[in-house]
Amino acid sequence: MKWPSAGVSLLFILAAFSGCLGQEPPPPEEPTTPYPSVWDRHTLEWNTSGSYSLVLEPGPYSSLEVQEALISVDTSSVWETGPNEAEVHLSYWLPNNTEQGAQVPVIAIISPYFSYGPQGSESTPTNIVGAGRGEFIFENFVPHGYAFAQVAVFGTEESSGCFDYRGAGEGLGINAAVEWLGTQYWSNGNVGLYGKSYEGATQWEAAAIGSPYLKTIVPISGTTALHPLLYKNGSAEARSQVMHMNYFSSTVDYDEDDLDNVCPDIVEGLFAGPVTYIGGEMDPYMENYYNERSHIDKAFLNWDGSIYWVQGMQDWNVDPHQVFGGPPGTNWYQSYVDAGFEVRGMLGQWGHDYPDQWQKHDDIDSGYGGEAFDNMTRWDWGQDLFEWFEYYLMERGPKPELNAQIQRNDGQWRIEHSWPPPDAERTTIPLSQCNYDGVFLGGGAPVVGGGQIVTVECPALSDLEIHISGLVSLHLLAVATFDGGQVFIEMQDSETGLRLGHATMDIRYHAGGYEPQTVTPGQTVTMMMEFQAIDAILPAGHGLRFIMSEQGEDYLAPACGPSCQIHVLPSSSTLELPIIDRTNAPVLIIPQANE
Repeated sequence: MKWPSAGVSLLFILAAFSGCLGQEPPPPEEPTTPYPSVWDRHTLEWNTSGSYSLVLEPGPYSSLEVQEALISVDTSSVWETGPNEAEVHLSYWLPNNTEQGAQVPVIAIISPYFSYGPQGSESTPTNIVGAGRGEFIFENFVPHGYAFAQVAVFGTEESSGCFDYRGAGEGLGINAAVEWLGTQYWSNGNVGLYGKSYEGATQWEAAAIGSPYLKTIVPISGTTALHPLLYKNGSAEARSQVMHMNYFSSTVDYDEDDLDNVCPDIVEGLFAGPVTYIGGEMDPYMENYYNERSHIDKAFLNWDGSIYWVQGMQDWNVDPHQVFGGPPGTNWYQSYVDAGFEVRGMLGQWGHDYPDQWQKHDDIDSGYGGEAFDNMTRWDWGQDLFEWFEYYLMERGPKPELNAQIQRNDGQWRIEHSWPPPDAERTTIPLSQCNYDGVFLGGGAPVVGGGQIVTVECPALSDLEIHISGLVSLHLLAVATFDGGQVFIEMQDSETGLRLGHATMDIRYHAGGYEPQTVTPGQTVTMMMEFQAIDAILPAGHGLRFIMSEQGEDYLAPACGPSCQIHVLPSSSTLELPIIDRTNAPVLIIPQANE
């Protein structure tokens, strides 16, 4: 399917000359043919020769030379000992139709990663289009009349001020950049943000402040809040102890200019990890630090924009709980939908990757997305995003459907109204029906901790295939032997041993969420454990296996060591599975790479 490129080019030329004669340029023309349906994209030809996806049709414009700007920001309200004023540095590229007076929307990537790394091997600065993701935006969208900007957060590249790791100062600088981009004479006032990981976190930082110029965000495995990124129900990831300082050490140049980059939050960040890991109940002493770095809840209250949420369902860096978690009983994705935000999702079985990042998609193992690999890479991602930006930034074209494209663990794609599916039936399975083994100390309950593992084996759940879709929960009855200790659980297909998902919890966080409570030896609690998001098939006649240990994957062992064993009582515990039936649902066939 082709769009009339020559005719569109002529219309823009005529519009440009009419502007020169003192008349307002007409609004952008809409394509005269509709976009191809997502259901038909697999029948079209796609350019799969590069490292990222491309739109179906190239645009008529070219880029002007890069321009740069320094934006002064009053920072007197955010840093006690930092500078009262700091500058945000950004570089931007305009399409050449702006020379004739066209006003265009802006797509920006806001990042700490410009000139990032040790001296002599830094990444590129903002005035060079970033490899891969920057090139993806630059090549696909500038030719269609979009401006593209790369913004360095405070304390990085040529931006001055404190490197305020996801703090209020960083958000203030980000908001200043969004406001500047939305108010330039060449801007139509619509700004969209794009990027993965930290570059997704900066989008939520911007949304938390709520600039009216910020129309849409596209966070790809983007951090929404710091505490749940580093701690899952109190279980500490290894990086939680060094995260803040690792970033700081990679952004400074170790000269006198770095004095402006140091602010009290650097010291506070040093203590945040160990206090939460070791202290548990002392965590409220760091409450201000973590609250300042929680952005998704603030955006919910302060912002009015649209979200295209992209998440790797097998991401261990920024895991799915950043999208589907929240305080106990909260699913952020559905909360935003229910509140009236316009939300779309693309949820693939990849790791910490972009939908079209095929060179990384193949770096996955069985049980961690490997079974879905052959049907994973979205070569239509550029087109999909183009249709989103056309509506929300360019203000033309049909409104995108607000749904969730979800891939299950065997690779099959489908489209849901939302995810987890609201119609999932939560089926309760008493673990008393299951067999379990492990070390029984003193004839009591089996023990997790001190190197001891408990395995729970549940028989076949059905003589039909079961589709698990959503957040599996396990209410695990446990007896503490210490004020601390944790349980890490891997859920497997009992017949094949295929990993399906995992959950982890420090017993002091047994109520779920972020609030620790003191537990005493001998105290019995119910650990309200919730697994990371799962969309998986359990074949007919297969059961489930749960392997319980004190430590798994990249989580630290409990700080209290082998002395804080936990007695678990599977016979008094219950599992809840969200189950759906999509037997007759249409399968979404995605474009494949050209042979």
